[in-house]
Amino acid sequence: MEDKTNSDYLKSVVIEGMQDRKASNIVVLDLKKVKNAVADYFVICTGNSDTQLDAISEAVEEQVYKNLRQHPWQKEGKQNKEWILIDYVDVVVHIFKKERREFFGLEELWGDAVLTEIAE
Repeated sequence: MEDKTNSDYLKSVVIEGMQDRKASNIVVLDLKKVKNAVADYFVICTGNSDTQLDAISEAVEEQVYKNLRQHPWQKEGKQNKEWILIDYVDVVVHIFKKERREFFGLEELWGDAVLTEIAE
């Protein structure tokens, strides 16, 4: 059983929420060994429509609250529906529309991080 207080458990709950709403191309960037990293993990996924982006973000928040009784520290991007960011301090969730994800290339920006692709 995973320790329910650590960022590893939070990361797995976030992934569950993404998978519940059929998010695609889910990847985890492990930033624990990256100098000056802003979090332990970035969890990144893609949604195909405004509706799906909303559904994914809501599912992530519901799963995290249900399992950890934790609200996000900060949320951004729900209005423009291109890149929704949900910040849980140790785990930062990025929900992108495909074109925006390619444009910002977070995976390349954090090249020192260990990248894990989550099977769909």
